[in-house]
Amino acid sequence: MSAKIQVIFHSLYGHVYRLAEAIADGAREVPGTEVKVLQVAETLPPEVLAKMGAVEARKAFAQVPIADPKKLAEADAIILGTPTRYGAATAQMRAFLDATGGLWVTGALIGKLGSAFTSTASQHGGQETTLLAMSTFFFHMGMVIAGVPYSVKELSNLDEVTGGTPYGASTVAGPHGQRQPTANELAIARGQGRHVATIAAKLAGKG
Repeated sequence: MSAKIQVIFHSLYGHVYRLAEAIADGAREVPGTEVKVLQVAETLPPEVLAKMGAVEARKAFAQVPIADPKKLAEADAIILGTPTRYGAATAQMRAFLDATGGLWVTGALIGKLGSAFTSTASQHGGQETTLLAMSTFFFHMGMVIAGVPYSVKELSNLDEVTGGTPYGASTVAGPHGQRQPTANELAIARGQGRHVATIAAKLAGKG
């Protein structure tokens, strides 16, 4: 049997999606890991997305299936990705999490593994507070939390401006979304995926 991982993201301009894909790639490096990449439902109407200039960027992940909160219990590990909104998750991600009350009532996620990743417009735009804020969902669900260990050497890179924290992978998108995730940031994301998949297999008794 394989450890099952759901990588669930919200992305407007594709930055968080690219991190999600890198995390999934890292998780797949662990033998016997089954990974699903899913997105939360977008709540902004098309005309608003058009005014925000997000329509073209969103085509890159238009094919990604929409996550069903009821199916979170099928996973051994859940990795959530969201852009930062004033140091917290987007309304779209929060709406998805708000729909998991039934899982909380039944304790369906107790003992499963949780992890998170994010993006900000600026280098100090609230990455760590967003990741820590996301952890409260995992705590309330009775989950075990994993971040990024410092064995992922890219966390210690001081040669360039880079996202990446021990709380989870991250990227700096720029004030107009013009900066794409760097090789260093994507390496940290892959490291997070490998780390989560390794622990998920052990928790599930499959590693």
